[in-house]
Amino acid sequence: MNPSAESTQRLLTELQTRGLRLTRPEQRHMVRRGGAGPSDHQPVTVDGTTVMVPIYTESAWDSPFSVESLTDGEQIIQHQENSLIPLHNVSFTSEPRFYQGKTADGIPYSHIATLHGRDVLATTILQTCIRYESRKKACKFCSIGQSLRAGRTIAEKTPAQLAEVAKAAVELDGVSQMIMTTGTPATPDRGAAVMAASARAVKAVVDIPIQGQCEPPRDSSWYQVMKDAGIDSLGMHLEVLTQSVREQILPGKAEDTLEDYFAAFRDAVAVFGRGQVSTYILAGLGDSAEFILQVCEQLIDIGVYPFVVPFVPIRGTPLEDHPSPDAAFMESILRPLGQQLYAAGMTAETGKAGCSKCGACSTLSQYEQAAAAEASDSSGRGQ
Repeated sequence: MNPSAESTQRLLTELQTRGLRLTRPEQRHMVRRGGAGPSDHQPVTVDGTTVMVPIYTESAWDSPFSVESLTDGEQIIQHQENSLIPLHNVSFTSEPRFYQGKTADGIPYSHIATLHGRDVLATTILQTCIRYESRKKACKFCSIGQSLRAGRTIAEKTPAQLAEVAKAAVELDGVSQMIMTTGTPATPDRGAAVMAASARAVKAVVDIPIQGQCEPPRDSSWYQVMKDAGIDSLGMHLEVLTQSVREQILPGKAEDTLEDYFAAFRDAVAVFGRGQVSTYILAGLGDSAEFILQVCEQLIDIGVYPFVVPFVPIRGTPLEDHPSPDAAFMESILRPLGQQLYAAGMTAETGKAGCSKCGACSTLSQYEQAAAAEASDSSGRGQ
């Protein structure tokens, strides 16, 4: 089986928007439930590329894509309406070895940090947020409190706990980078302080690239504090772009406008460098493809990597019934965006750590690679 790169690229985009059905009971035992945070995505490797795919969502139960087993034990993805599509090899990421450990104070390692994608360690340092309990302020897609209520994590991870787990994940499972995010505390630093303390502790015991993620701190001097503490790249997530949609979907965060974020991005890029500051954008919540691309172009101009992902609803949230965007909508954004990022020399490969470097929640890096291949072909033909 050797499907074309374009076929695989299209399939990955379809899977991330429509999900994947597991048709046999034994398949469910092979899948590690949950990615970073309480999402219903699972890491799935298709033709050698690992992406996060919805499996335990409502939409996934109706997905035309399923996993079928061959007589030789190989697993493939099949489309129920078209058995003639190229067959794609598929495998699932097994539970990491570090999950078996406990911290010095008796907390399971899996309650401190989780494996995301193939080799990324992810943690939410503060599993609470000043807005989460307020219907008027909470982001409507957020589920930060769900895993806490379910007993799968703890409210606050200490720097010592994070350092212990990070060291084990690197030594036992070959984890290549770490992503630290946090719920927003009621302090002007907006999580930068715990981010810095945690990174400092991790870097003292293991050499691993770290991305920190928080809302823009009120005082821009925190960027240098985080950088000096060992944060290699920074994520500050817009999620939604159009102000009226922001006020509807994330009313608390919308108090910081696009203009406020752009000012923060410029300050952060001045410290972390071009391509080492990123922002997460959820496509499918009301922003048009044209506006997303317009804002992304502005972000690239100032050195910020726009990581565009398809919105996938999480059960138990106000948006649990909101549909995901279709693959055509995502391609209308990701294809030109991949070309823009390649032309700017600011791709997933150039990032030191973070969502863009991991790339598992979007197929954006696939479109960057396609743009590079097209440029190489054009160069060859011109000689």
